[in-house]
Parts: sequence; structure tokens; C-alpha cells
Amino acid sequence: MFFALAFLSLLIERLVGYPDWLFKRIGHPVTWIGSLIALLDKKWNRESDSFSRRKMMGVAALTVFFGLTALMAGLLQTWLLLLPLGLLIVALLGASLPAQKSLEQHVEAVAIALERDGIEGGRKAVSMIVGRDPERLDEAAVCRAAIESLAENFSDGIVAPSLWLGLLGLAGGAGYKAINTADSMIGHRSPRHEAFGWASARLDDLVNLPASRLTGFLFILAACFVKGASPRNGMRAVFRDARHHRSPNAGWPEAAMAGALGFALAGPRSYGGQMIEARFMGEGGRRDLIAADIRRALKLARIADALLIGLFGALALVIAL
Repeated sequence: MFFALAFLSLLIERLVGYPDWLFKRIGHPVTWIGSLIALLDKKWNRESDSFSRRKMMGVAALTVFFGLTALMAGLLQTWLLLLPLGLLIVALLGASLPAQKSLEQHVEAVAIALERDGIEGGRKAVSMIVGRDPERLDEAAVCRAAIESLAENFSDGIVAPSLWLGLLGLAGGAGYKAINTADSMIGHRSPRHEAFGWASARLDDLVNLPASRLTGFLFILAACFVKGASPRNGMRAVFRDARHHRSPNAGWPEAAMAGALGFALAGPRSYGGQMIEARFMGEGGRRDLIAADIRRALKLARIADALLIGLFGALALVIAL
């Protein structure tokens, strides 16, 4: 049943996304979770406390917002499944968890801005999806940033929530979203959050591990259907480069996309005026990327998305039989 739920949720979100009118009226599950995380951060993350106590309070906060989110989602699912068309109703709720349409729109906006408004437009558009210093980015760096964001967010914004939805139902999908939202809000190595966000960051690494591997292989398989792409080079890049990424998970989708399309992604980048040294994913690939390369990456991601939907549909059918 849960893989059928994941299949239907992905299909619904792929077709209609999360409507703006609905967001304006009730917000989004991520904003609800984020409000709770922000409240606990304000109340429990006291700068006067010791490092170890702040770390302990971060574990307690994670237990509260993860447990509360998963429990409420699980209870709601149990009640709704008793109703006629209950699975479809739960799938409508589950469709709020993956972000296929919004990710595609934000990344495509970078290509459109580059083509229409040049480098300044591209910098402004890419600053909406990455945290790098936009004024230091040339056209190629803007394109690389957009494609890297596409690869990484395809994994933790689409594959991961739908995978946990398929494995553990609405409780799994919503619980994953709580962990991922916490990582984005408090999982930073900053003076305020290094201790308090430690547990959230480590758990996020763990729950994203299976999805990042699956995403890498989806990109490699999708390369079979993109003219000029190479699944073999995608596979080579994954096993050669992914382990060198600063993230234990992001290297898999980035290396797979880079190798498959012949790009060099990642590498040195600047955050908050500080240059971060990092190895390239897809070493030896092209670095002088243009807006058309963003569109090629989007094409690969769309095919990978179709493969993901097909995978969950096939699993649901096999289990039903």
C-alpha cells in the first residue's frame, strides 16, 4: 500500500505541484515544521549554556519535532484510510512532500534569466537556490551552481521523501521532511548551531544515504535516453569522485550527473566571503557551462523523475499481486 501511496503522491505533485492559492491560505508542511523548529531553537538553544548541554537540548528538540510530526502524520493516515477513497486522500497529503515542479521551476528560472538578462539576471536567480556569494560567480559558475542544486535537491527534495513515504507511509515521509527541514535551519557549523544542530545534521546524513545512492543510479539510467549523455561515464564518475565530496550524500547525484553529461561540477566556491576548497565531480569534464547545459541537466532530471515514478508504480503492482 505504501509504494502505491508514493506512486500516487509523486504523480499528483508532478501534475499539479503545490498550488500557490493553497500555500497562501494554509502555508505548507515545511513552514509548519519550520515554525516549531524555530520556536525550540529560540527557547532551548541558550548561548549561556555549555556546549554539551546545547548538544543535549538539540537531541531533545529533534526528538520532539520529529516524533510529533511522525506521530500526527501516522494517526491521520490511519484515520483517513478507513474512509472511502482514503488512499487517494492520503496521497493528496503525501503530494505536499516531494518538490518536483518547484525544483524544476527554480532551476529553469536560472537558465531563463541568463538568456534574457545576462550574468546579473543569472546571479540573482541562482541566489534564490544556493547560498554562495553571487557576485563572485561568472556565467559558468552560475550554471554549475544551478546544476549542482538540481542534482542535490533531486535527491533530498524528491527521491528521499518519496522513498520514505513508500517504506513507512505518511509518517515516514513527514518524519523525513522534519529532519531535512531541521538540517537546513539548524544543521550548520556556526557558533549558534554547531552544538544544537549536531543531532539533526547527523540524522539527516543517515536518512538521505539510501536516496542519494538511488538518485545516482537513476541519473545513470536516465543518461541512456539523453542524446550525447554517457551512462558509463556517469558510473565511473560516481565510483571515482563521489567519495571526495564534502557531503557523504551529495557526491552521488552530483558525480552521476556530471559524468553522464560530461560536466565538471562542485570544485572551489565562496560562501560568506570565505573560499571553500573542494574537488570537482566529473573530473576532466567541461567547466565552461552555459544556459543550454542547465536545460540538458533538466532533461536528464525529468527522465530520472519519470523512472522514479515508474519504479514505485512497478513496486506497488508487484506487491499488490
